[in-house]
Amino acid sequence: MVRDLIIFIYLTFFKVVFTFFKLFPLKNKITFVVSFGDNSLFIYEELKRQERDSDIVFLYKTNVRHDFRKLLDVTAIPFESNNVFDTLKGIYHLATSKHIVVDNYYGFLAAVQFKVEVTCTQVWHASGALKKFGLLDRSNSMRSEKDLARFKKVYKNFKQVLVGSEEMAKIFMEAFNIEETRILRLGIPRTDLFYDKEMKDLILKKLTNEIPITDDKKVILYAPTYRDGQLDSFDIQLDLKKMFDELKDEYIVILRLHPVIANKLGSLEQFPNFAYDYSSHIDANELLLITDVLISDYSSIPFEFSLLKKPMIFYAYDLVEYKEERGLWDDYEEMVPGPVVFSTDEVISCIKENQFDLAKINDFDKRWNRYSTGNSSQRFVNYIFDNNK
Repeated sequence: MVRDLIIFIYLTFFKVVFTFFKLFPLKNKITFVVSFGDNSLFIYEELKRQERDSDIVFLYKTNVRHDFRKLLDVTAIPFESNNVFDTLKGIYHLATSKHIVVDNYYGFLAAVQFKVEVTCTQVWHASGALKKFGLLDRSNSMRSEKDLARFKKVYKNFKQVLVGSEEMAKIFMEAFNIEETRILRLGIPRTDLFYDKEMKDLILKKLTNEIPITDDKKVILYAPTYRDGQLDSFDIQLDLKKMFDELKDEYIVILRLHPVIANKLGSLEQFPNFAYDYSSHIDANELLLITDVLISDYSSIPFEFSLLKKPMIFYAYDLVEYKEERGLWDDYEEMVPGPVVFSTDEVISCIKENQFDLAKINDFDKRWNRYSTGNSSQRFVNYIFDNNK
């Protein structure tokens, strides 16, 4: 009850202020609202490369990994913070920008109505999806009718939703209850990295200087999804002691956990020259460039890793519970392009016995990255500035 009242007051405030600022004329301006930021950064770089005549604003959530204040020629404002003046400035930019780009669900969209000329594009934060979200999220059964109505108002404000595949287009149409005409098939901007040899070489050089990677050792990246409740109780399910004993001569392990739970990981000193915590590393895709074997579960990382055509293991130790609580888009074992295992012993066995089907990974890549072909940022910038005048 109290939560509903707080939401009502906030959205009412947002609507009143937005409606006032909407009286001001639209400006040649693009405003990014970011929780993740990876796609937005690639779009920003393309805007600068093309020298587009447009003001650029970043409204960033305070927990975002990137520091947008360091970017050249942009206005960067903390968004939905406790600072009233920052909130007012953010609403002003939202009401006066010709182009809005969002990368997540934002409740404020339920309270606004953009001018007809404005494009609001959802670029999302994942190239694909294993777990259900949006209107098909299992947790919606606990929601009120008011909550669901608010969600639909948010989704209605997405004038277009960017995708890298027909598979993801179908998912968005169901999750957001949107029409096929609102799907923008231009590919995912941040996947441009995997086609940029110069940028890849720079990243590889930087990371190999930071991490003791040698020619005779391969890199395993463990990147599990964040699970509800881990803030209160976290226990890494991958047995690093077993991994160390069995694989230390041929491999090193990099851990990419949620930054908050990574603080509860403890010391890795007992696994010298083997285990490294890179949970705070800004860009997961950079780590993928040095990875030989990916271990994940329900995360979206495998969708982009498949572009590299390298082995993956799906360590779904809680598959039965996760299916029940969160819901998955399809049959998990059929959907993922690698062995599904339930213990560290099975993980080790897969690696030692090379139990991978690269043809399956290649098919997975073709399905999920159909439109992500190395020029997605360019195509997106051209589309919103040249097709929406």
